[in-house]
Amino acid sequence: MSFKSKLLLGLTGVSLFFNCSSPKEEVADSEVKKPNIVIIYMDDLGYGDLSSYGATELSTPNMDKLANGGIRFTNGYASSATCTPSRYALLTGVYPWRNADAKILPGTAPLLISTSQMTVPKMLKGQGYETGVVGKWHLGLGNGDVDWNQHISPSPNEVGFDYSYIMAATQDRVPTVYIENGNVVNLDPNDPIEVSYDKNFEGEPTGKDNPELTTTKWHHGHNNSIVNGIPRIGFMKGGEAAKWSDVDMADHFLEKAQSYVKSHKEGPFFLYYAFQQPHVPRTPHPRFEGKSEMGPRGDVILEADWMVGEFMKTLEDEGLLENTLIIFTSDNGPVLNDGYYDDAVEKIGNHTPAGALRGGKYSLFEAGTRVPFMVYWKGKIQPQVSDALVCQVDFLSSLASLTGSTDTAQDSENLLSAFMGEDKVGRSDLILEATGRTALRKDEWIMIPPYNGAAKIASVNIEIGNDKNYQLYNLSKDIGQADNLAESNPEKLEEMIAAYTAIRGDVNSKEEDVVLK
Repeated sequence: MSFKSKLLLGLTGVSLFFNCSSPKEEVADSEVKKPNIVIIYMDDLGYGDLSSYGATELSTPNMDKLANGGIRFTNGYASSATCTPSRYALLTGVYPWRNADAKILPGTAPLLISTSQMTVPKMLKGQGYETGVVGKWHLGLGNGDVDWNQHISPSPNEVGFDYSYIMAATQDRVPTVYIENGNVVNLDPNDPIEVSYDKNFEGEPTGKDNPELTTTKWHHGHNNSIVNGIPRIGFMKGGEAAKWSDVDMADHFLEKAQSYVKSHKEGPFFLYYAFQQPHVPRTPHPRFEGKSEMGPRGDVILEADWMVGEFMKTLEDEGLLENTLIIFTSDNGPVLNDGYYDDAVEKIGNHTPAGALRGGKYSLFEAGTRVPFMVYWKGKIQPQVSDALVCQVDFLSSLASLTGSTDTAQDSENLLSAFMGEDKVGRSDLILEATGRTALRKDEWIMIPPYNGAAKIASVNIEIGNDKNYQLYNLSKDIGQADNLAESNPEKLEEMIAAYTAIRGDVNSKEEDVVLK
């Protein structure tokens, strides 16, 4: 009997047991048995950054509890090697390469998700769930000309979230403010916010022109407005009372996530808890500074691990752990120097953020999209390691199946049995994306088409998968992608090209440039 059948049988039993109750009581009692759903989404966390995934220089005991107490996937993927596209796929169930605008967005970009589009929170609302998002958004806001001093719409609230408490874009971009349900938090109307990604405002200092005002030195790209001593991407003026405190951000988002759980414990609820760590700028709270001996990047991973532990304690204290499905994963692979000098490279030591994988963030090689991926449900999922091929784009259809919805999306497969540990295979194929370029993972093979351009991004020191020839790797035998089999196995290459073309069509005819933050 499948997990879903067992769940439905349990719900039926509850309904029959309460048959003598009034119809309202029956419905209420049945509905409360629907599991709460939490997605914990990390930012730039690599396959090798967790001790449960082989890290020896960092200890992540709270993340490891999810990995060791649930299913730890070895073939779990983000859809993309950068953040905006991955978040788009996770929430919509649609491959980001189908949307020409699904790229790394500036802080002033319009909302990427159409308000008419099906999303995970919208689907769950249809099943009686309260829905909330806390943390990083980076999917655009408004219609392209946001007035940050007025109510902002559309926002997460228009694509399915009842409650939203987010940063506008990323921690390294302006505006550096929190937005709650479409309104900038703590905004002083006498100090209006102005934002531009084209030119600076007269008299405003920048990281490029005023390095003496910075406490964090920029390496590439991050040399515009200075907030809290950190130079950012983009220009901002005003909004002093609304600006966040970087070192308190993780605690702040934790408190909001905990409050959401406590105020919705009667359930069922869905919470998308999107961490900012270990994305740049890495700003650990003083109590975590130096804890990893790897500099700020290591410190914020330990900080994030502690936050996960505190969040899990809240679920336990509220009596919700046995009825909450928790998914933990990351939006893309790791990067060390991503725009600031912060000792990430100098203090890395023997730690390997990508584990045995090749590449990293921005890359079509495995480390760009294969990420930590765990599913935990106390008492419902047996601890195990799974080699099933799963992807975040499949959350919509899988969670729909779990909750009784018939909603689905173009690219989202129903992998509920894999997420519950019953199916050990998962998907047969998957299109992976990195800065507009795509590759095909099929069974144990991956094929990367030819792409022009540099093989490595020098500023971040990451191989991104560009080669003038086809690349073909057998990942079951060569996880580090050292042996290109394209020439020696032409039959398999031809098979992979045909499968890739069948999915992509002629969409790949236009080559995209690699654009960093």
